[in-house]
Amino acid sequence: MQLRDQVVVLTGAARGIGRAMARRFALEQPRALILADIRIAEAIEAAAETGGEPYEINIADEAEVRDLVAHVTARHGHIDLFCSNAGVLVQGGLEVPEYGWDYCLDHNFRAHLYAAQAVIPAMLNRGRGYLLQTVSAAGLLTSIGAAPYAVSKHAALALAEWIAVTHGAHGIGVSCLCPAFVHTAMVDDIEGPLGGWMKETAISPEEVAEAAVQGLAEERFLILTHPDIATHFQRKAGDYDRWIRGMQRLRTRVSGA
Repeated sequence: MQLRDQVVVLTGAARGIGRAMARRFALEQPRALILADIRIAEAIEAAAETGGEPYEINIADEAEVRDLVAHVTARHGHIDLFCSNAGVLVQGGLEVPEYGWDYCLDHNFRAHLYAAQAVIPAMLNRGRGYLLQTVSAAGLLTSIGAAPYAVSKHAALALAEWIAVTHGAHGIGVSCLCPAFVHTAMVDDIEGPLGGWMKETAISPEEVAEAAVQGLAEERFLILTHPDIATHFQRKAGDYDRWIRGMQRLRTRVSGA
């Protein structure tokens, strides 16, 4: 998937990984770069930096996602690449109230679903199209101290797998961007032993954006930014019980328990 001369939609484009991807994508000279975010003032700033088009949206609202797709299609004729990047973090375990679970599932899973439902029919009619889903390494492994986040990211990965299996032969490409820890507010604002452990291996949003462009060019399903994630994923598949025991020990060490 080359970005040059393509119509690209990027959600969560105002900050963090999304802002870095907006800058990096712009270097590839897409025909149109739509920068969608609920923080419209910052999306406008990002658009000024990149030559993109700002668009205000709540990605957890199905109607607003459909309106975005309709707007871009009416303006540019079609969408070549839809990047579902926006996401949220809810920390806690089973005690998290229902609205916390819904908040995470709405933004980290259902937003991907709404986007796929809105863009794939037209992509199938054209015989080509591409989805980039920011899933996180939490979708492959888990997330210590954040059950709603881990579950919602697993759901996002499962959806992307299903789309790839079902529509890959019809010209629909899918990539899952799965960074581990990144220097964004989501990581940098976490304090204590857990935050310290996360920051030890955190990389910059710009490094994630570069990995995304390279992964898209190679059309890899899994785009990993930290080499050890593939190793941990293989160990998980190879011996689930051993992996869980190791994660239990890690949780004890980094949670300060």
